[in-house]
Amino acid sequence: MPIDELLADQIRTLLFAEPGFSERKMFGGLCFMIHGHMTAGITRQNDLMLRVGPDAYQDCLQVPGARPMDFTGRPMKGMIYVDPTSCADAEALAAWLERALAFTQSLPAKS
Repeated sequence: MPIDELLADQIRTLLFAEPGFSERKMFGGLCFMIHGHMTAGITRQNDLMLRVGPDAYQDCLQVPGARPMDFTGRPMKGMIYVDPTSCADAEALAAWLERALAFTQSLPAKS
């Protein structure tokens, strides 16, 4: 299943001006990076994948539409999936991306 190009374009629009922005195909989907750190992505099922960090993880899971990222079969602490309907409008998507940016911008840039 191809990734949702509309969602990808919306994410690009919101993240493009961030210093260190890049994107690459990973995990069969598309990942958006800030200074080399995976910040967000789109899975083959068109779920939004976010790196929110361990401190915000539990709070994010309380938001409807969010669930643990279990790419390896086990939940990955600090990583979540958000179903497509929970980030369908621009405001909701921006709010989710802000959560991820808050964490990845706190990390040192990868060389």
